[in-house]
Amino acid sequence: MILCSASKTRAELLKSFGVKFTQSGVDFDEETIKASSPKNFVYQATLGKYRVAKERFKENILVADTVVTSGEEILRKAKDEDDARRILELQSDSVTSIITCTIYEKKDLFFLDISSTDYIFSKFDRNELEKYLKSGEWRGKAGACMVEGFCKPYIKEVRGLESNAMGLPVEKVLPFV
Repeated sequence: MILCSASKTRAELLKSFGVKFTQSGVDFDEETIKASSPKNFVYQATLGKYRVAKERFKENILVADTVVTSGEEILRKAKDEDDARRILELQSDSVTSIITCTIYEKKDLFFLDISSTDYIFSKFDRNELEKYLKSGEWRGKAGACMVEGFCKPYIKEVRGLESNAMGLPVEKVLPFV
C-alpha cells in the first residue's frame, strides 16, 4: 500500500495497526475548492488528492484529508495568535467535529468513507488558553489544537473513532488491506 500523504500522524497510525506501507505525499491545491459544507470540502480535497495519486501510482493507494469544524465553519490553521484565539474560543464549551474522508483503492476494490468524530469540550480556562497561545504550539494545526495536547483536559465526551480524529480511521480500512 502507498500512503499518499506526508502526515507523520497517519503513518504512525498505520504502523500502530501493523499495516505495511510506503509513504509518498501528493500535492493538491485545496484553495481552489468551492464547497457547500465541511463534508463536501473534505470530500473534494480527498478526491483531488486521489486523482493526483492515481496518475502517479495507478493502484494500491490510500489517500485521506481531514477538516476540523465548529458548527458549519471549517477551522483551518490559524494565521496568527488572534486568529488562533478566535478559533479556540469557538470550540470552548462547544462541540468540535473532526471529519475525515478516506479513499483506498487496490485491484478490484474502491473504498470511500467519510467519518466524523465529535469532541464535546468544557469551557477552556482563560489563563491556560492564553498560556497555550503564547507557547505557539497551536501553529500549523487545523483548529489550532490537537486533542492529545491543550484540549485534552477539557474533553467531556468523544463520539466516534479517535483514529479518525487523528486523520485516518484505520479500523475502517483494515478489513480491506
